[in-house]
Amino acid sequence: MIDYKKFADYAPTDYADGLPRDQFMNYDIKALWSGMERISGPAYTVEVPAGDSLMMHAAIYDAPVGSIIVAKTNGSDVAVAGGNVCGIAQKHGIAGFIIDGVIRDIGEIRDMQFPVYAKGIIPKPSSKKHVGPINPQIDCGGVIVNTMDIIVADEEGIAVIPAADADKLYEIAKQRFDTDSATSLDDWEASHHAKIDQLMDN
Repeated sequence: MIDYKKFADYAPTDYADGLPRDQFMNYDIKALWSGMERISGPAYTVEVPAGDSLMMHAAIYDAPVGSIIVAKTNGSDVAVAGGNVCGIAQKHGIAGFIIDGVIRDIGEIRDMQFPVYAKGIIPKPSSKKHVGPINPQIDCGGVIVNTMDIIVADEEGIAVIPAADADKLYEIAKQRFDTDSATSLDDWEASHHAKIDQLMDN
């Protein structure tokens, strides 16, 4: 069984050595309150039509403990989640939300310390009418996401780690972290300066 929490040992920047650009979500999806701890977990994917959020609401009851609900909203300009939805998700052990749309009740969500990454905030809620597929493959923030892909998110951004390559990519991130941790700023500067001088001479 995969230990999903261990992937939060390292930041999305550490995973950048092993992952291509198209495995990092666009920067307009970001942490909606400051001081949010890094999260990691298996994706539980949701897709809703613009203006609707029924499947998002269903997911808070269906997603396994430790999951991160990743939602494609198809350009919705109304909130697909709010304080109560986040509170229930937290109560059911959901690790956080990644939403390519907007939410509301940010004060409540911040107070409960529930991690939400989204594009912004708007007071108006969505309707709840459309029943959609369970765990579809989605494009969220420019990344193709499948249920059980591993999400690592913090203030630096959101990495999507394909489940099939998870162990290999974890080791690459660990190597990057260990190398950076063992290198002083002075040592880094000396190496960097020499490299830049060489490149400038070419």
